Amino acid sequence: MRILLTGAEGQVGWELRRTLAPLGNVLALDRGQLDLADLDRLRATVRELVPDLIVNAAAYTAVDRAESEEALAFRINAEVPRVLAEEAQCVGAWVVHYSTDYVFDGRKEGPYVEDDEPNPLNVYGRTKLAGERAIREISERHIVFRTSWVYADRGRNFLLTMLRMAQERDELKVVADQRGAPTWARMIAEATAAAVVQLSGKTEAIGQLSGIYNLTCAGSATWYDFACAIFERSCADKAPRVLPIGSAQYPTPAARPVNSILSNARLREGFRIVLPDWRDALDLCLTKIGARGPAS
Repeated sequence: MRILLTGAEGQVGWELRRTLAPLGNVLALDRGQLDLADLDRLRATVRELVPDLIVNAAAYTAVDRAESEEALAFRINAEVPRVLAEEAQCVGAWVVHYSTDYVFDGRKEGPYVEDDEPNPLNVYGRTKLAGERAIREISERHIVFRTSWVYADRGRNFLLTMLRMAQERDELKVVADQRGAPTWARMIAEATAAAVVQLSGKTEAIGQLSGIYNLTCAGSATWYDFACAIFERSCADKAPRVLPIGSAQYPTPAARPVNSILSNARLREGFRIVLPDWRDALDLCLTKIGARGPAS
């Protein structure tokens, strides 16, 4: 299998390079090798490589900055997926793409399912929604994974920010009225590989498995809960004091949904894939980066 991976240096893309490697020849491209904003070059690259599978891990993820850079966010999050879907359709390739809990407004009481009506609150969510819709409209062979609160041992994310601040501050204020599922990038990559194995060589999978799937770790937390868990597990002897605050006390350019919990039932039923509880995944990630303290 020839696999074209975009966004290879990102949080999820970095993990995908490892998990997809046993499945075929991974052609991993990062920003330095392929400027995704150049749509003509992107088309030419796909036509030159003729992949069997395109995994698009590239995205514009600066949620707040997107409010002032809407055109660029739309280019990367909406137009790039459209081009990839068009080219994949031409060569009969599968497309795996990643979307976000931010396509929803957070007003639902319980977990969101894939068929709930999207209503994004910010530019980032609107551009990601446009991208997933383009793929669904164009590509017969597609998997769109909606995930949430992604973190890793590299890049910029909540986990690494908290670990850094633990060394710099004695007290932190963290939002406690937004709830979601912290999800380690490695879990996303491993689930992706497990799904791809089930797609390979199965023409019946086109109708049975194509579609949108929620893909998050099990359980839920607030950002405050997530921060407390990080400090309890990594720096129990010198953890900063964490104070819960409301979103109104921490205003940001982009509005965030209060409820970002996604149901993973369709993923379990369609692919028989179940991710671990977010706390267990956090333990594994902290162990990997050497920040895991004594068991609590």
